[in-house]
Amino acid sequence: MEPGNGTQISEFLLLGLSEAPELQPVLFGLFLCMYLITVLGNLLIILAVSSNSHLHTPMYFFLSNLSLADICFISTTIPKMLLNIQTLNKAITYAECLTQMYFFVLFAVLDILLLTVIAYDRFVAICHPLHYTVIMNPQLCGLLVLVSWVTSSLYSLLQSLMVLQLSFCAGLEIPHFFCELNQMIQLACSDNFLENIVMYFGIGMLGGGPFVGILYSYSKIVSSIRAIPSAQGKYKAFSTCASHLSVVSLFYSTSLGVYLSSAGTHSSQSSATASVMYTVVTPMLNPFIYSLRNRDIKGALRRLVGMAAIKEPLSLG
Repeated sequence: MEPGNGTQISEFLLLGLSEAPELQPVLFGLFLCMYLITVLGNLLIILAVSSNSHLHTPMYFFLSNLSLADICFISTTIPKMLLNIQTLNKAITYAECLTQMYFFVLFAVLDILLLTVIAYDRFVAICHPLHYTVIMNPQLCGLLVLVSWVTSSLYSLLQSLMVLQLSFCAGLEIPHFFCELNQMIQLACSDNFLENIVMYFGIGMLGGGPFVGILYSYSKIVSSIRAIPSAQGKYKAFSTCASHLSVVSLFYSTSLGVYLSSAGTHSSQSSATASVMYTVVTPMLNPFIYSLRNRDIKGALRRLVGMAAIKEPLSLG
């Protein structure tokens, strides 16, 4: 796999978050802990949903898919970063870089689309409760997830093919801890006008479009909740979507903060540091947000831990 126009580029250098040698052990320990917490937390959500028949509903089906996407999302960047710190080698081959960029874009877009699907699910549950089971049938739920996967895969493939057409100069340094799409496009020696147009159009369509859909869903949800006569009914209705609203706010606020900070400082290094919020911190916090604010998930996790505690003495005996 080679860059376009016959340019022979074998590898890039990922500069990471800091080049200070004394900070490398700290960064390694910090990101290793965050990675393990993210994987374990999201795996527990998936196991809790799959092992409890009471959670076999559309909302938790979408939530388990979101947890799987978060595990894949963080796994595209952090293991390579940890390996580079451990081996004191910042190099990444052109093929590895393009592969990492493909999967990063895929799972980032998938996260956004799944958050939008969950917003639609909450909209139907609160605004059309009597028709919820009819509308959110297993076929539609499966189709929504399938469309999310296919859309994110095709968009990521398009962006990767666009980058393949670019020519790169020698001695390329990426001021980031992973091969980020925008950084790749800006590093190109050839004309990147078309790639920039496609990238920003995609951000507008697959970032802004779902966000507008989420805002519309919650505007209808708020109107429906306000129409509920009892305070207890309002609280119960709001509690079903509070966790999702928290996750959406965290994801979009951190993503927007990254682009605003990079635009304001014009520093790629500060942009890389800020991007940690949505690439690492958000996937790590998602399981905590859903489990702490959701009684069903907390109950399922307790039963899951209880079953594991019971099986351990039996296996020892």
